Amino acid sequence: MDHNVYLLATDPKNACRDVIHSRDTALKIRVFCLSEERFSPHENEIQLYGYAHSKLYAFETINIVAEDALDVVGAIQWYADYMDCPEMEILPDDPRPGQNIAM
Repeated sequence: MDHNVYLLATDPKNACRDVIHSRDTALKIRVFCLSEERFSPHENEIQLYGYAHSKLYAFETINIVAEDALDVVGAIQWYADYMDCPEMEILPDDPRPGQNIAM
């Protein structure tokens, strides 16, 4: 396949709660606006972060399977383009102070 096609499900009650869906795989990624809502990462999912338009976003997979893990960054890049922020840097860790303390 030359490229993946992604679809976006939006929550009409929460403009900040999007879900990115891959058309051709089982990949789903939930989007969180960290400036507007609480986020507690799930242990068995992949989380990545990025700033767009001065807001920090968290991206968390939903029921990730091994064969979809390599497509996560591509899906987030697609979403950044959708948000008209193609220069968004995708971060592996939560950049907020005190968020990456080992328990």
